[in-house]
Amino acid sequence: MSNNSNPSNESSDQVVETQLTELLGEIETILGGDVLTIVAPIMDGIDDLIRYSVEELSEKKKKQKLVVILETGGGYIETAERIVNTFRQFYRSVEFVIPDRAMSAGTVIVLSGDAIHMDYYSVLGPVDPQIELKGQLVPALGYLAAYQEIIDKSRKNELAEAELHFLLDSFDPAELHMYKQAKYLTVSLLKEWLVKYKFKDWKMTETRKTKVTIPMKRKRAEEIADSLNKIETWGSHGRGISMDVLRKKLKLKIDDFGQKEDLSGAITNYNKLLRDYSRRTRRPVIIHSKLSFHPA
Repeated sequence: MSNNSNPSNESSDQVVETQLTELLGEIETILGGDVLTIVAPIMDGIDDLIRYSVEELSEKKKKQKLVVILETGGGYIETAERIVNTFRQFYRSVEFVIPDRAMSAGTVIVLSGDAIHMDYYSVLGPVDPQIELKGQLVPALGYLAAYQEIIDKSRKNELAEAELHFLLDSFDPAELHMYKQAKYLTVSLLKEWLVKYKFKDWKMTETRKTKVTIPMKRKRAEEIADSLNKIETWGSHGRGISMDVLRKKLKLKIDDFGQKEDLSGAITNYNKLLRDYSRRTRRPVIIHSKLSFHPA
């Protein structure tokens, strides 16, 4: 519950939080699972809050499915891994609802789901892992791409003196190794989770109606992971990838909640009220379930 020194504001916040919990209950009824909302960067400390909320839900749960409403600009891939492992510790099935966006490490989390719910406005992002450098999050793939471009010029004897100095001054071997490890972990997790969860019910190919084997699932997962790791394909770290593109280009099965009037209405009403609450209270981080409300 919110902490606010002004009694009238506190009372108002409590009313809105009660309304949000009621709306969350509507989504829970429609989708048939416990619902957890996460509006937060995927950073150290968020995994702890999520853990406490999931454990609290699991103590009361009669359901085997968790539905996660996720809004994030991304963050650390290591934190994403801990969050997914927490979900799977307590729930057999995990589905994701994306009212707006889930980028970078958020995309990796979403692709660990058994099902993904989006509409025309929802976006995921390239799975460019982010690393903290000098107090700021740096997209690892952009850093690696810039380094590789300079190396390629050097091999062709096309490297200008200024670029050589930039290479020597800006690229640390230890940092490069860290970025490469983050990229490797991202791809490894995507390949593992897609095969284990998203593709678990993929039995027959849609066109030829042939039996789908584990090697086929692994190959498809690798293609998706590689495609989402190519910044040159998407243009930038922050570019959103729509449901339509995910379906057509990556051949991912996405459930369009916009085509379901009751679900679309419940998600829209909840998300609008949650955004208004977040702006008004100046709390950009929110972890919400039917049992608890943690704004920060």
